Amino acid sequence: MKGTFVNLDQLKEITQKYPTPFHLYDEKGIRENARRLHQAFAWNKGFKEYFAVKATPNPAILKILKEEGCGVDCSSYTELMMSDAVGFYGDEIMFSSNVTPEEDFILARKLNATINLDDITHIEFLDRVAGIPETISCRYNPGGDFTINNAIMDTPGEAKYGLTRAQLSEGIRLLKDKGVKHFGLHAFLASNTTDNQYYPTLARILFKTAVELKQETGAHIAFINFSGGIGIPYRPEQRPADIMEIAGEVRQAYEEILLPAAMDDVSIYTELGRYMAGPYGCLVATAIHEKHIYKEYIGLDACAANLMRPAMYGAYHHITVMGKEDQPLEYKYDVTGGLCENNDKFAIDRMLPKIDVGDLLVIHDTGAHGYAMGYNYNGKLRSAEVLLKEDGSSELIRRAETPADYFATFDFDDNLQSQFIAKYPEIFKI
Repeated sequence: MKGTFVNLDQLKEITQKYPTPFHLYDEKGIRENARRLHQAFAWNKGFKEYFAVKATPNPAILKILKEEGCGVDCSSYTELMMSDAVGFYGDEIMFSSNVTPEEDFILARKLNATINLDDITHIEFLDRVAGIPETISCRYNPGGDFTINNAIMDTPGEAKYGLTRAQLSEGIRLLKDKGVKHFGLHAFLASNTTDNQYYPTLARILFKTAVELKQETGAHIAFINFSGGIGIPYRPEQRPADIMEIAGEVRQAYEEILLPAAMDDVSIYTELGRYMAGPYGCLVATAIHEKHIYKEYIGLDACAANLMRPAMYGAYHHITVMGKEDQPLEYKYDVTGGLCENNDKFAIDRMLPKIDVGDLLVIHDTGAHGYAMGYNYNGKLRSAEVLLKEDGSSELIRRAETPADYFATFDFDDNLQSQFIAKYPEIFKI
């Protein structure tokens, strides 16, 4: 049984101020988790966590993580803008992108961010549009299958990201000729795994590659970036990744591979998003309808536009019916939203307590890739985001969208706009 970081009384108080649906985040949990991560990797004097902005792109969350010593991993122009506004600069920003527009590279250079190149052709492109910095990173794609304990975890050979092994050597030589003095090596070979062997296995691949690159090119490898990939236990029966054990095994690989090569100054970087914030967010919704046909349905005021992972991936998100945590799970429901799509279901054939219209439901583990993946299909409006602060108070950190937001980007002709203003003056704030 999964516990919630908020109780029914707290939720009732919050919903008096902010109507459901909304995403709720746990400040205390986020801070404590960031401290655990830093403690685990404290053995590496240059360790830095670059929180993946794409997971939870909200300035309030970024500010909390900045206060906890984290940097940010950005993948777009607007993520760079947001990070800049929060106060991140220079080596606090890792810019990892692909198919990168020139304006993104220009802003990354302006902010003195560490650029992580995704392709060998980006070297000349970056040089032309923004110039080559003295420190740069290259993303490595080893190809083939990535296995742990003979189990295939992912298939890098099918991924669009990164340089081949041969391109790494060629690219580093070219970058050295252009004045680069310090290099980073980056790879992302598995997604959302709670297997404690992922980072240690990846570490051995990257450490050995770093030693080879130094021997081949004479390059100074300043840091090795494991990216993200450590997941969270979405299902109650799953065991979470043990970050202390993971970091300890990475240290063992570091000492076995890098120290004999006189590479004891290599910093370890991570770019965790889901692991950092996922369990510390939830989608709060209200049951507004029940339907009894061939199956039993409970309809919420939230939908896949608020949380698309179940519809898109068939992903499991645990559900708690608030106030009924101790009641028997005797009712089988499909828990749905109101989109005109049959896959708009948060749960299928889920055993839950009896749900009544008006009940508050908490959909767990939406602190990463929850709100961030929202959209406006069917004209649905994105929900609010609320922070449950350490002192137990709540703060609105993003208001809910309104119809005015939805219509704001249309270029109405004069006649159509006049009709809208006449019929819906509140939208145009007339």
